[in-house]
Amino acid sequence: MDNSRDRIIIRQGSIKDCLEVSSRIPEFSDHQYNEAVYHERLDNKPHLILVAFRGGIPVGFKAGYERDADGSFYSWMGGIVPEFRQLKIARQLAEEQELWAKKQGYSSIIFKTRNYLKSMLIFALKNGFHIIDILKKEQEENHRIILKKIL
Repeated sequence: MDNSRDRIIIRQGSIKDCLEVSSRIPEFSDHQYNEAVYHERLDNKPHLILVAFRGGIPVGFKAGYERDADGSFYSWMGGIVPEFRQLKIARQLAEEQELWAKKQGYSSIIFKTRNYLKSMLIFALKNGFHIIDILKKEQEENHRIILKKIL
C-alpha cells in the first residue's frame, strides 16, 4: 500500500504559496498580510519560505528573513491549515528552518507571537525557545511575546 498521499513533503516555496495556505487559516482571516506586505518584508533580504505539502496540496508554511544584524534569523510568519494541525507539521517546518539557518551561519532564531495564541507559546517553549521580551499592548491578550532559540 502506497502512503505517499499521506506523507508530508517540505520544500522551499513562494509568497503565492504562503498566501494560498493563509487563506485557509482562520487566524489570518483579517487578510492584513497581503502580497505587498510579504514583498516589503522579504525582498532584498536573505529569506526563506518553507511550504509543507500533503498529497500535493500546500497545508502549512513558515517564512522568515534576516531582520537584524545580530546573527539571528527572524521567523516572521507561519501557519498550518486547521485540519492538519495534529500531524506535527509545525515541528517539521521549524526543524527545517533551524537546519537552514544554522547552515547559513545564523546563531539563533527569534520570533514574536501574541499572548492569546497559547498553543504557539506552548509549542515554542517545548521546542527550546525562551521568552526574552514582552511588548505590552493596550489589551493583555494582544501583548507580543518575543522568543529566542540558540542554534
